[in-house]
Amino acid sequence: MSSNIQTVINDEKKSRKFSLAFGSIKDLPDWLRWKLTDGQRFLLLCIIAGIACGLAGVAFHVSIHWVYEHWTGMFHDAPWWRSVSIMLFSPAIAGILVGLILKYISPNAVGSGIPQTKQAFYQKFGVFELKEAFFRFIAGTLSVGLGVSLGREGPTVHICSAISSKIGQWFGLAKASVKSMVPVGMAAGISAAFNTPIAAIFFVFEELLDDFSSKALGGILVAVVIAAVVSRSILGEHAAFVLSLPQFHMDYWMLSSILMGACAGLLGHLFVGGLLRLRNWNKSWGAPSWIKPGVGGLGVGLIGVTVYYLSNGYEGVFSIGYQDLSSALAGELAIAVILLLFVGKFVATICAYSFGGSGGIFAPVLFLGGMLGGVFGETLSLFSEVPEGVDGACALLGMGAFFAAVIRCPLTSILIIFEMTRNYSIILPLMVGNMIAYAISAKLSPVAIYDALLLQDKVSLKKMPSYRGERDWRNLPVSTIMTHEAVTLPADKKSKEVLQEEIKKQRHHAYPVLESGGKLVGVITRHEIEDSVHELPDATIAELLPDRKLVYVHPDTSIRDVANKLVLGEVEQAPVVSVNDITRLIGIITLHDIARQQNAIQEKEDH
Repeated sequence: MSSNIQTVINDEKKSRKFSLAFGSIKDLPDWLRWKLTDGQRFLLLCIIAGIACGLAGVAFHVSIHWVYEHWTGMFHDAPWWRSVSIMLFSPAIAGILVGLILKYISPNAVGSGIPQTKQAFYQKFGVFELKEAFFRFIAGTLSVGLGVSLGREGPTVHICSAISSKIGQWFGLAKASVKSMVPVGMAAGISAAFNTPIAAIFFVFEELLDDFSSKALGGILVAVVIAAVVSRSILGEHAAFVLSLPQFHMDYWMLSSILMGACAGLLGHLFVGGLLRLRNWNKSWGAPSWIKPGVGGLGVGLIGVTVYYLSNGYEGVFSIGYQDLSSALAGELAIAVILLLFVGKFVATICAYSFGGSGGIFAPVLFLGGMLGGVFGETLSLFSEVPEGVDGACALLGMGAFFAAVIRCPLTSILIIFEMTRNYSIILPLMVGNMIAYAISAKLSPVAIYDALLLQDKVSLKKMPSYRGERDWRNLPVSTIMTHEAVTLPADKKSKEVLQEEIKKQRHHAYPVLESGGKLVGVITRHEIEDSVHELPDATIAELLPDRKLVYVHPDTSIRDVANKLVLGEVEQAPVVSVNDITRLIGIITLHDIARQQNAIQEKEDH
């Protein structure tokens, strides 16, 4: 029985236990049991989810803020040696504590939480364990509160999605309706975290659903409004960044959004590429898993201390960094300080996330974008006469462009800046910069960051219908649909033994052949082994390998090129090997995989 189905069965057992302890749908009053339709019951649960997610988002925000304020209070105005010690080692200690939580209690608390939410939605029927939300809360508070260069928005999405899903399970909703509760919680979480209900709706559709005709739209609308009301009632009505920018008119300085968008696209691609490469290296590093987040935290401490003293007291590298970002938006930072903060935050965030820290990249991405835009604003002010407030406006344009380049949700990137700042006068250059940044980043790397993270964890996107969106799937890298865990055969084993012991259990057409050290030496088909086993029963698999050129592909090769290569090579499958070492097997791709993907696309278009 698959682990996904077993998870659902276990969850249903827990739901029955909950019903026995707290009552079930049948125990509800008659006016609820008989007069509410399924749609009305779902809407009622969306209201409950909106309240619960709003409270959870606010609690997470307050807990991080409380820990961070106490932490910074320990090194402000303290002797230099004490300040350095606290800033240097606190993120490392937080990382080790998080590492212990990840190893022994809740492995799903790693990273931002958005990849885990997507995986649960598409591969686990939208089912979460409530402990995922609890320990994500604890890990995120420790990590971000003690200075690790990550954000709270992604974890808030994971927490609220888990809560919303669990509400649906507790009230006995059907599996499809439980799954529909996930985007409800996801949207409510973004709404509560950013105080941006409209952007929250668009983010869910751009990142998770990829289909604006979702039946859950009504519930999502209700949940985001309620979550925003809860957040504003407790934290206040103000936007995330309080700005006093004037209303701008069309002017020549707005053309800087074109160059800014191009820079954001290139730097965003560099940020994602660096994060993925370091994370991939970390996966193969032999250190104990629980200590790796501590190493990332120590890196953040080293970078943060350096930037803190070189910039004369700016601590934006640590934690969320919104205080220094607000200063950049207000035009209060010198260009040297902005550059220091940008470089420091860029490297520290890559280090923190790649080594397995618990926290999101939303806040760091907005921070980096704000600093990038700040550089443009200060440069314009130095070399030309510009209206007052242009430096802050450029910082906003940079925030949106860098968000579009890294997160790859262009509509969300526009709306989230507008809702967070409530300034409409720069909407046109914001749109231009964002679309340029998005186009460049998507051209350089077709797979967005959250999907790329799932691919690194060997979660295949071929099982995720949302990835089959408006983009041409044939241009995607073959890593999105390949089989990561290929069934291989040992080169030194006798063909007769292999046929009896290995192949009998599997019904594959062909098998990669590996030497004892894991080195790929060729591919052999099942029929080739069967045809020769009677004549050469004692021959090894290596001796039976056909004398033909090996057809192989790299993980970043497009699906279209792979299909052409398989057809021209007259083979039905090819090993996927490392770019740097063609003897290192990464996975296998077959014509059947490509045909299955094409059929899935066709079925979606037909419906």
